[in-house]
Amino acid sequence: MTEEDLDRLVREADPARLDLVGHVGGAKQTMLGEIMAESTLDRFVPPPRRQPRVHRFAGAVTVAVVLAGVASVSVLPRGPEGVGEVGKWASVPSAGASVVYSPVAMRAAEKNPRLLINQPGWKATTVYGFAQESGTIAFRRGERELEMNWYPGDTYPVRYADRLAISRPETVEIDGWPGDLFRYSARDFAVILRPRDGVYVEMRTGDNWSRKEFDRVLAAVVRVDARTWLGALPPEIVIPERVQARAAEVLVGVPLPPGFDVAALADVGVNDSYQFGAAVTARVGCGWIAEWQRARAAGDEAGVRRAADALRGSHGWRVLRDMDRAGDWPEVFWEYADEVAAGTLRPGYVQGLGCR
Repeated sequence: MTEEDLDRLVREADPARLDLVGHVGGAKQTMLGEIMAESTLDRFVPPPRRQPRVHRFAGAVTVAVVLAGVASVSVLPRGPEGVGEVGKWASVPSAGASVVYSPVAMRAAEKNPRLLINQPGWKATTVYGFAQESGTIAFRRGERELEMNWYPGDTYPVRYADRLAISRPETVEIDGWPGDLFRYSARDFAVILRPRDGVYVEMRTGDNWSRKEFDRVLAAVVRVDARTWLGALPPEIVIPERVQARAAEVLVGVPLPPGFDVAALADVGVNDSYQFGAAVTARVGCGWIAEWQRARAAGDEAGVRRAADALRGSHGWRVLRDMDRAGDWPEVFWEYADEVAAGTLRPGYVQGLGCR
């Protein structure tokens, strides 16, 4: 499968499209699994979501899940110094010099573009991927959502060429960062910012925006420092400092495979609650699969049973049962868990669960 074929299949099969949300199962899930299995992506693939999202991802097979009940946060309300004055946001207490973030958190923040919307009422909802070479953060206010995806700079030419098939580009500038705007329709837009510091950003709206409103929001998008960006995230977002406490909650009632290191979860980056739960349970699942494979190879029947029983019992894990009400990650996990319990396992589990 070529990169062009993969991109086409992803665009057509993307479960974040409104007409597919809530139905990522059966044939659609199988097709997505086949795409993921054939791709060269080696990073964790975020789980499908059920909550409505009115736009498409046009890149890697990634589907985000908005965490339920995220607290409202007014992202960077205009300070006395105006837009773009980094570090002068009166309502972002974590941006102060007195707050000390861990090196892991600072690295996760420093490697991404750190764009925020300097208008009242916008909520940071979906966050994931910031420990990898790409990431996503989505902001919502009322019925409108603006998603910002960032990617390695060397993939910019392919993405830009793909967008030229959508519309003629219009030059724009976001807080001094040049880019191009593309129209999917009169109410659906994308902006691709040109590579800078090794990365570029694509912003995507839903199909319920006006150009006038989009222009107003673009004028309020600012690039901030790492400390300000971390401080603007609501407490529901799991940054490295919160990993141990959140992991303890996620892992209640979950049997851990031999050698599982909770401290190693600090490398999952910055995530919303759902994505964090998916990342943690994926690590557990991968650990039990590795143990099952080891035991089979060694003729350790007790070890095989122990691993199979642990994965079979995942249908009762509280974290997965809670997540199943919001998205389809548990269904993906249980599909592979049930295969192991039945004594079989497809190679696609590596991409499907993000095993390393």
